[in-house]
Amino acid sequence: MRIPAAALHNVDEQRLRGIRRGVEKESLRATSDGALALTPHPVALGSALTHPHITTDYSESQLELITGVHATPETCLEELLRIHQFTYRSLADELLWVSSMPCRLPADETIPIGRYGASNVGRAKSVYRLGLAHRYGRRMQTISGIHYNWSMPGVSSEQYFALIRNFRRHAFLLLYLFGASPAVCSSFVAGREHELQTLREGTLYMPHGTSLRMGRLGYQSDAQASVAVSYNGLDGYAASLHDALTRPYPAYESIGVMNPGGEYNQLATTLLQIENEFYGVIRPKRVTGPGERPLHALRERGVEYIEVRLLDLDPFVPVGIKAQTMRFLDVFLLHCLLADSPPDTPAEIAQIGRNQHLTAAYGRKPGLMLERGESQVALTHWGAELLRECAPAAEALDRVHGGGDYMDALRGAQALLDGPELLPSARVLETMARDFGNSFLDFGLGHSQITRAKLLALPFSGSQQARFALMSEESLQEQRRIEASDRIPFEDYRQQYIAPERLDLSRVAVTPELASV
Repeated sequence: MRIPAAALHNVDEQRLRGIRRGVEKESLRATSDGALALTPHPVALGSALTHPHITTDYSESQLELITGVHATPETCLEELLRIHQFTYRSLADELLWVSSMPCRLPADETIPIGRYGASNVGRAKSVYRLGLAHRYGRRMQTISGIHYNWSMPGVSSEQYFALIRNFRRHAFLLLYLFGASPAVCSSFVAGREHELQTLREGTLYMPHGTSLRMGRLGYQSDAQASVAVSYNGLDGYAASLHDALTRPYPAYESIGVMNPGGEYNQLATTLLQIENEFYGVIRPKRVTGPGERPLHALRERGVEYIEVRLLDLDPFVPVGIKAQTMRFLDVFLLHCLLADSPPDTPAEIAQIGRNQHLTAAYGRKPGLMLERGESQVALTHWGAELLRECAPAAEALDRVHGGGDYMDALRGAQALLDGPELLPSARVLETMARDFGNSFLDFGLGHSQITRAKLLALPFSGSQQARFALMSEESLQEQRRIEASDRIPFEDYRQQYIAPERLDLSRVAVTPELASV
């Protein structure tokens, strides 16, 4: 889809300068021999419940490092680097696993779930994760990735949904260009059916795979496949999520909210426990107020930014993503925003899903064909077409910021398209073969150790260390304050939090105690 000339002309320089981005980066903590670390979240990192930059995602062993909102990729990466440096100085001899696919995992039931203290909101976060374990298994939740949050001033909810539709149509290109998970430790699929091939004992792979994380082994759910989500506008999207959040689902009803011993299994028996359980390559987002559900915030005040969720960790980069990738994302997202974006249909949504799975598993296969409407087109041909169409967006960003970094990012993407051996997924397999005897675990461990050494060797001043240490201490104090302020039993809290009326557009009474789960 080309950008109409008028669309780019109508975006003034101030709005282009106003583009903002932030990064959320997940990484497993691993032991020095490549196994999942089973230790608690390090106290030196503060409270996973309240720290503004360092928390955990699914597992107690899965760190999530979060930047603020930034005007340039460089300042965003600078903050992400500082967070990594402080984190590594708090990990003793543990490693941050550099691959999206996990390190050596123990038995599913022994993977530790995130713990957030004794407060109602902390307990709710843990119970939600228990629900994910019952519904999908714990191993699936140990996959890690990068989320890229992006916004531009003056964009309406309708325009953000147009962006989302185009992004989903063209997301195969990002999986191809930046996918870096073609192989996996066999412990990840123990006892599961899969289409992977054996590379050597303990290592499975897809010879032409790009991102197993985004394929059938990743965040997939038969239950969620029944959620017919349309991205044609906020009302329809919100109605689809509302239905999934309030519709009882028989398989989850059989699990029950509690087990016979009185311990919680999940927050609710509906198809989705909370909004974040809905998996997708991109999400519309809105910052929530105290006690406000995300869906209510979207309905009340519209889309504020989008969250790109399909990026693998780049194992060759210490912080998992580089500036050139971020600049390409800026170009790609601006193109998706400004290009014509017809409504989606159920048939197109199904087609998008098939293209995603094909690219994830077979993206580098020479001549791979994808579906486009009623016809088929070569992935590389379609990708080259998209890159040509992105050029006006890259040129506009270079005019605003000076220099040629955005066109360089576009040319870098073209080089990857022209030379598939340069793709991160191909480099992972080539490096595994050359340096690590085709062992995924040895590759992940070796590059995790290299990353650790690089980050610890970089300058990190005493004032920076003190600033982060203070943040950690303040987060622990805030957790204690929250725990001391609880006034209702947890069961009352749970029932109030999941109450359907709290999803409605009409205002409902909210209290700070009902903080977002």
